[in-house]
Amino acid sequence: MTTPIASPASPSAPLPDPLSDATLALGRRAMAALLGLDRLYRRESGDAEGLAVVNLDTAGAFPAAPLASYAEARACFADLKRDAASLPEPDRRAYYDELARSTDAFVTWQERGLSFEAQLTGFLGVPAAPASDEELGVLEAELARLLGGMGLPGDLRAQCAAWEERVRVPAAEVPQALTALIDEAWDRTERLVAPIGAPKSDAMKVRSVSGVPFNARCDYLNRTVELNTDPVLTRPGLKHLAVHECTPGHYLQFKVREAWVKEGRAPADVLLSVVNTASSSVFEGIGDSGLVLLDWIEGDDDRVQAVMNRYRAGIGTGAAWRLHALGWSEERVAAWLGERALTGGEGWVRNRMGFIASPSRAVLIWSYWWGEPVVLAGWERATLAGRRDAFFRYLYGRMHSGATVGMFA
Repeated sequence: MTTPIASPASPSAPLPDPLSDATLALGRRAMAALLGLDRLYRRESGDAEGLAVVNLDTAGAFPAAPLASYAEARACFADLKRDAASLPEPDRRAYYDELARSTDAFVTWQERGLSFEAQLTGFLGVPAAPASDEELGVLEAELARLLGGMGLPGDLRAQCAAWEERVRVPAAEVPQALTALIDEAWDRTERLVAPIGAPKSDAMKVRSVSGVPFNARCDYLNRTVELNTDPVLTRPGLKHLAVHECTPGHYLQFKVREAWVKEGRAPADVLLSVVNTASSSVFEGIGDSGLVLLDWIEGDDDRVQAVMNRYRAGIGTGAAWRLHALGWSEERVAAWLGERALTGGEGWVRNRMGFIASPSRAVLIWSYWWGEPVVLAGWERATLAGRRDAFFRYLYGRMHSGATVGMFA
């Protein structure tokens, strides 16, 4: 077997706008506090995945705060909230205030429990409600319009089935197809978004998995995309996964943040991916916005997939709401989700049920519903102002809530 020749290293990604020394120092404190809370939570709950599901600080340059109890964790974040109020950057004052709020809610949940509604407003800062029937109806109507324009007959379920069969990728060809899309996404990212700052040999490799509660997952530290092969997979769907998990999604987020922290240009807490906090929605929203950032919507198949992504996110919130807020049984929720799902087959329903059935992850499904619109609105404003490069540095160089993305100026 021949060894591939690595492509030349790309130019470094553009540096983010400078932050004050006070903000960089507070970012180090936030990093330590989050790692301390993560360690405490793992120990107390037995949840092996934890709160900080990715930590790029493999060298241990930023040690965890020694938090022995949830009372100590609450006090730690209260101090951080107090000191953040005097930071010079308005968006950093707002973000760290929201981070402290969300972690306080998380601590309360662990100490004495919180209603599902309070988890949504407390952890993510989003309304305590699923996607509405009206919102889902608008998406269904758009799908029917697009599929009808392709000449596909029947009701919406029949149209979706015919479309899915037409664009389906045979199982044996899936890894090769996704690898090719990852390669093309890399090139488009460097051309249209930013230099990646790494040779293409550093790109993610595909590993097929089964029986897992996700569609795909970015294992950045091992440079691997874990692809769930249980759902029906299509080329437009794989294209979405390529941009979400790799570039300009999670891989690029991690890659540039690693570099920027080493250069002293980004706060240390950008090295973490944290679930159930103020940053969760925007983290997923960056991935879900990838096709737009790359100007890679090439035809109606991609448009159908884009609407389908929104629809799936919406019914995911509906399923989680029925399970945790309304108290439906898992069997009843799975039947409801199967009736509403238009593509993906039983494999997709099973992995969504696995995701939302976990009490520690159920709220996170809302991040896919709320994140994309926030990021795309910011990208559109930056495009109209001719400031895409500045928005990229702002979006990728700091942790964000939905509110702070909107503060880009």
